[in-house]
Amino acid sequence: MLPRLTPRGGAALALAALSGLIGGCGGSSSSSGNGVASKSPTEIVAATRAAAETASSVHLSGTIVSGGSPITLNLDLLAGRGGRGQLSEKGASFELVQTGGTVYIKGSPAFYRRIGGSAAAQLLQGRWLKAPTTTSDFASISSLTDLRKLTDSTLASHGTLRQEAPTTVNGQAAVGVTDVTRGGTLYVAAKGKPYPVAIAKGGSGGGKVNFEHWNEAVTITPPSNAIDISQLRSAH
Repeated sequence: MLPRLTPRGGAALALAALSGLIGGCGGSSSSSGNGVASKSPTEIVAATRAAAETASSVHLSGTIVSGGSPITLNLDLLAGRGGRGQLSEKGASFELVQTGGTVYIKGSPAFYRRIGGSAAAQLLQGRWLKAPTTTSDFASISSLTDLRKLTDSTLASHGTLRQEAPTTVNGQAAVGVTDVTRGGTLYVAAKGKPYPVAIAKGGSGGGKVNFEHWNEAVTITPPSNAIDISQLRSAH
């Protein structure tokens, strides 16, 4: 039963859905205004992507609808070092840590039951699993906690862009750029650094993801006594 463990499901859906919120757009920011509102939509995209790619950390939170099911994200990402946080979908959730080339997950009973059946849920209750980031089962989780890969997947490509009127998002002055081809709007800070503030999209495949606490200190500590998923499988 344990060899059926496939923890990639929720993370893969989350990454694909996040990328799909908007094909790619960007932003800018300064205390008296950073001039992003006067840029073309393409220039805004380039500016916000450049800012995000040089950031040291960010907090990511929100809900994405994928296949009619909401996936909730709450992640701290540290550039070049990995990430930590929690994902949940359909009543099942898991904590995750990615650092040092290893991904760790600790699922709720419902999560372990979904990926491995009732026997797995009993055996693994309260336990962490681990695997290399290169392992196929954990590859999507690794990508989701990689700030550079996440930036590329959400900001690298887009359709026809339209700039929106200045607005306020999450308490910040922002400029929106909408991908009219694929749908979805990227909101970019209009003061300070041109960091993304949020990505939002309506409809059945939409949702909203917030980007906050850019460059704040993040500590990632690998959990102890994690079960190596390859050893667990070979034992069964």
